[in-house]
Amino acid sequence: MSLTTQLATMLAMIGMGSWIGAALDTYSRFLQRPKRAHWVVFINDILFWGVHGLIIFYVLLLVNEGELRFYIFLAILCGYAAYQSLFRRIYLKMLEWTIRFVTALYRFFVRTCYYVIVRPIQWLFQSLLAMALLLWKLFLLILNLLYRCIKLLLAPIRWIGYLIWKAVPNKWRWRIEDFFDNLAGVMKKAKNIIMAWISKFRK
Repeated sequence: MSLTTQLATMLAMIGMGSWIGAALDTYSRFLQRPKRAHWVVFINDILFWGVHGLIIFYVLLLVNEGELRFYIFLAILCGYAAYQSLFRRIYLKMLEWTIRFVTALYRFFVRTCYYVIVRPIQWLFQSLLAMALLLWKLFLLILNLLYRCIKLLLAPIRWIGYLIWKAVPNKWRWRIEDFFDNLAGVMKKAKNIIMAWISKFRK
């Protein structure tokens, strides 16, 4: 391994050490260990270190074709220590600011979608529902008025019919009543025959 390759490897591993420190703080910030179950933390830890191990090996593969040396681990440790002492506070402040910014942007987007899309649809639906209810009440009112008008118009006819019925002699009343009773019976029988025929047709 040439001196240039060794120097590039040292710088890359120092950078990876700083990267691991920043990634570990980010991971801890989002994981929130006290609020998680132990098995969840265990699985996430395995995934975290497995992924970062692969990343380190990939970077090492690009720099020196994957050759491991003892000083590589020292370089990673130095990079991690440099991050902890020099960059950790700055990075945590930037991380919190980024989280707040993204959260505020998300809330703004949600509120914008609510007032631009959801709220007009709700207003339109409520307006259509109110209009439908108004039309239904108007329809019922018109029916009620028509019923009253028809009842009022038929009242004289009922009175005239009542007077005519009173003027009919008693010997004719029972014949008329018998005629209408027979007519009602015939209509009932016809209805029963039609219903029976329909039921047979359905079967």
